[in-house]
Amino acid sequence: CGGGSAVSDFGMVVRGGEGTAARAELRPGQRFTLAVPADPAPGDDWELVAVPDTTVASFISEEQQGGTTYFVFNAKRPGSAEIRLRAAAPATGEAVFDVTVKQPSRTHR
Repeated sequence: CGGGSAVSDFGMVVRGGEGTAARAELRPGQRFTLAVPADPAPGDDWELVAVPDTTVASFISEEQQGGTTYFVFNAKRPGSAEIRLRAAAPATGEAVFDVTVKQPSRTHR
C-alpha cells in the first residue's frame, strides 16, 4: 500500500530532472503527474516555480514516495502551459515540463 499518500491515482506520469525538458500531451479531464528524483538531503526539496495557467491545468498535490517527488495536476481545457520545478538547494537547475491539453478528435472510421 501507498503508506499514507493523499493521492491514489497519479494518472500519466511524466519524468524529468534537473536541467531537463519534458513534454506531455493530454486530454481535458486527464490527471497527470510530474515526477522528479527526490534529494535525500534535508531541505533540498523541489518546489513549483511557475504555476500553470489554471484554465489549462490545476495543481492537486505534491507527494513524495520512494526517492521521487510527484507533482499531481488535472488537465482542464485545451491549451498549452509551461510548468517549472526547481530544487530548493542552491546552484541547482530547473526541470521544465511543456504540457499541451488537446480536445480529442471526433473523427470516426
